[in-house]
Amino acid sequence: MKHRYLSLYLLLFSLLCCSVATTGQEKKQERFTLMGLGDSIMEGADFFTCYLYPLWEKLFTAGYQFDFIGPRESKCRIGTLNHCGFSGKNVEFLASKIDSLYRLYPADIVLLHAGHNHFAEEKPVSGMIASYKSIINTILAINPEARILVAQAIPSGKLPKYSYIPELNEKIAEMVAGLNSGQVFLVNQAQDFDWRKYTVHDKVHPNEAGAEKMAAVWFEALKKVLAPSEMAFSPEIIGYKKLEKGDSLTLHVFRPRNMKAGEKRPAIVYFFGGGWKLGTPLQFYRECAYYASKGMVAVSVDYRIEYLHHSTPFESFEDAKDAICWLRSHASDCQLDPDKIAVAGGSAGGHLAAALGTIGSEEAVSAGYRPNLSVLYYPVVDMVSRGYGFPEIQRDFKQISPLHHVSKATPPTLILLGTKDPLVSVETIETYRDKLLQKGVDCELHLFEGAGHPIFLYRKPLTEDYYKVRTLTDDFLKRQGFL
Repeated sequence: MKHRYLSLYLLLFSLLCCSVATTGQEKKQERFTLMGLGDSIMEGADFFTCYLYPLWEKLFTAGYQFDFIGPRESKCRIGTLNHCGFSGKNVEFLASKIDSLYRLYPADIVLLHAGHNHFAEEKPVSGMIASYKSIINTILAINPEARILVAQAIPSGKLPKYSYIPELNEKIAEMVAGLNSGQVFLVNQAQDFDWRKYTVHDKVHPNEAGAEKMAAVWFEALKKVLAPSEMAFSPEIIGYKKLEKGDSLTLHVFRPRNMKAGEKRPAIVYFFGGGWKLGTPLQFYRECAYYASKGMVAVSVDYRIEYLHHSTPFESFEDAKDAICWLRSHASDCQLDPDKIAVAGGSAGGHLAAALGTIGSEEAVSAGYRPNLSVLYYPVVDMVSRGYGFPEIQRDFKQISPLHHVSKATPPTLILLGTKDPLVSVETIETYRDKLLQKGVDCELHLFEGAGHPIFLYRKPLTEDYYKVRTLTDDFLKRQGFL
């Protein structure tokens, strides 16, 4: 009988332990929405930078799944990010609009930074604090589960206009402490923010370093209210090319764990999409982390884009060539096999990957930038038929048009395309495939019925098509002896 009770006890204890473990696993952070609420410092402008994009980078790299929401948009290198920033408006204006705004955009987390657009002569602090309270109360009345991060305002050198900000920041801290709420949190954006170092010429709005600093403060505050993410990305970022103005282009390198000294692995090198105008290497962080876990060295390449460098596809292609040449010349340092480099990319990045395998004679690039394998997702292969937003150089596009430079030296190629792609037609891709096959090049083409351009959106929840892309890529890499 004692043994029976003991067995029953052990069974119950085991089930309890399993239940606790499962509960712990279920506390991973789910996808969430963020609203940046404030004035011009929140919104950004042509002459200064806002914190939204650097914060997006930090959250994405940390593995979080999220969306910025709001009725307004700020431009950045990935296109636009939504927010509730209103240039020239003060916290009283936000309080008057928050009910309708938050009902339309009920964000899980609100980042509130608004302390400017008053004059010291107005003695505005008490009225501003009342407006802060009104904003907080309104949000929590609509959504009691919302979390509100209230920032102490960054200092300004525009004096005496903004001489009230130190007093305001003291009162904001007192207000948040007095609320004693598990939903409202104080964020000290003022600490160590030196306007001499972190603002543009007007002594008010953040420069690039200032925006980065604000983003870092927001990020540290968010980590305290968010559950752990599923997976964080930690690439080694290496400069491969210096530009004229002193900027550097970088490679984001993911390596397999526990590689032995002197060991070399096949590599896959990704080029992001965005029409040669926009985009970020972060687009292919998931893929890089995945293939590093499978034993490959995986690299995501930063290259010149119009938004940042006023460049054209020609400069982007020059950077792509330089990236592959750099990797080959540093193969030992990166522990990659220089004779097993696959290139991959989507859209404009797919063009760069295809161009690397087609442009130039076999002799000129056999030991340089020509890859050993090409993985092309909805790639632009015909640069002649349309200008793709660069009509002023359309007549020269044949120089970098993969369709017009296929040769027997083009590496084995995988192509994935949606049948409803409005930018790259099935007919064009089939012509490209046929040219490859005619030259004796191993080529696979897979069409995704009903899919558009792109086949999947990396900033949105992943679809079945994403995993189908991964499976087809795996199969191709395995067949070619890379995986």
